[in-house]
Amino acid sequence: MAQKVLLGLSGGVDSAIAAYLLKKQGYDVTCCFMRNWDSITNNDIKGNPTLSGSKCSQEFDYDDAVETAFELDLPIIRKDFIEEYWEEVFQQFLDTYRKGYTPDPDVFCNKYIKFGHFYQYAKSLGFDTIAMGHYAMRIDENGESHLYKAYDRNKDQSYFLGQISEEQLSHALFPLANFTKPEVRALAEKLDLSAVMHKKDSTGVCFIGERNFKEFLKNYLPSKPGPIVDIVTGETLKQHDGILYYTVGQHRGLDIGGIKGRSTDPFFVVGKDVNKNILYVAQEEGNTYRKSYRCLLSHFNWIGKDLPTTPTPLNAKFRYRGKDMPVTFSLRPDRESAWLDYPGYDYVAKGQIAVLYRGDRLVGSGIIEETYDKNLVKIPY
Repeated sequence: MAQKVLLGLSGGVDSAIAAYLLKKQGYDVTCCFMRNWDSITNNDIKGNPTLSGSKCSQEFDYDDAVETAFELDLPIIRKDFIEEYWEEVFQQFLDTYRKGYTPDPDVFCNKYIKFGHFYQYAKSLGFDTIAMGHYAMRIDENGESHLYKAYDRNKDQSYFLGQISEEQLSHALFPLANFTKPEVRALAEKLDLSAVMHKKDSTGVCFIGERNFKEFLKNYLPSKPGPIVDIVTGETLKQHDGILYYTVGQHRGLDIGGIKGRSTDPFFVVGKDVNKNILYVAQEEGNTYRKSYRCLLSHFNWIGKDLPTTPTPLNAKFRYRGKDMPVTFSLRPDRESAWLDYPGYDYVAKGQIAVLYRGDRLVGSGIIEETYDKNLVKIPY
């Protein structure tokens, strides 16, 4: 009897081709469209470009998913996880912003929704496993499942899976592991999947979509103007419209320029003092404030049983499109947190996810809780 798979069909091309490939491989595939956000219920008003349309973007995605399932001759069901997403993903997202940190909700959407509640839902219906259209690779080795980068390094999405457990991974299939994005597009055209073959990739916050992000945050985090201070000179340059709306490393949207006696180099956000409502910026040249040399990871997750208990060289990715950077990993006694030491990297931002790799294998991840200067003193901003 064929293995029963519940596949998350988003209404995009990647999950559509994932469904096709599993069916071709002989799996008994059922598609499931997840709806995890309700704009009206969740007060998603400001910054939402979809409110004036005939229906919200998720309903258009659902229509595309239904059309795709029909074209692939596969059954489709629909399931809402709106309350779970709000409580377990979005509230954490807002809490991180309130601290002045930089969150990554896609990581926790995967942990709690796609590979958490969705899998439990699939199991309750009698499915053997779940599948997603992620560009990532699962390899079973020595009796356990390990996570690897996808063949298409430009599209690799393993970074967003760094918080899932080995148990969750062991019940997930990634049919696109060895495909490139151009190959996926070409196959969709060959199959004439009319709803998705030329559809643009989704962007924005996981399951919420594209928003004017600063206006979107104002729905939940009221603006409070305050000073933008050059951390090098102590000079107040202008006023910001809400410290929570800016992220470390950001330079777009600051609109600081034309200062007499200054170079024309752009300013970057280097830190935030939430209590004093001060946004700290600096120009790149001669600025050491952008650098840190150690960070503390909380909510630490290791995928597998080979967790090292002595200092170990690994690579870390500090943001999705960032490079793999050499670090020394040191597990702390509580085994739920860890130190990363490195030779001085720019804009390692508190609240973001640091994802750890040993070669192509993703071995673990954690939330950046604190950063430290070259003297290993905690950076206060």
